[in-house]
Amino acid sequence: MSATTIDKTAITFRSVLPADEEFLYQLYHSTRVEEIQAWGQFTPQQCDAFLKQQFQAQTTHYDTHYPEAERQIILLNGEEIGRLYIFRGDREIRLMDVALLPDYRQQGIGTWLMGNLIAEATRTNKPITLHVEHFNPALRLYQRLGFQVIEDLGIYLKMEWNPVSEAIAP
Repeated sequence: MSATTIDKTAITFRSVLPADEEFLYQLYHSTRVEEIQAWGQFTPQQCDAFLKQQFQAQTTHYDTHYPEAERQIILLNGEEIGRLYIFRGDREIRLMDVALLPDYRQQGIGTWLMGNLIAEATRTNKPITLHVEHFNPALRLYQRLGFQVIEDLGIYLKMEWNPVSEAIAP
């Protein structure tokens, strides 16, 4: 599948449902399994158990700290291909998580999703903030779109896209 074959008008969203937990876990697994396997210390069963624990910890964190967040399943022609979690606060739009299944990465979908979020941030005059790991391939996308590192938190970078900064940038 190439970027030119994906019709962005075929992308829709729906709210996350309790029945989505297995899909959400498989999606999470797909974003982390290579990293964990590179450690070389886990059997496949141990890797799966570790990732399930990490997935539950992430879910609990989101439930605790962002109970009002919008949690959506990304659909392409009705097929589940990813997730998009956004918290819209009084002062910022927090991109909590965006993830796509492997077959849909590097197809322009992430750029399109971020373009929509940037348009919203521009309309509402709110910055977009996010956390990204140093080794996450999405870091290059965020940098290309004008996100700036505002804090290095060790494993994570806190980044911001600010409509005020973008308006005065050359």
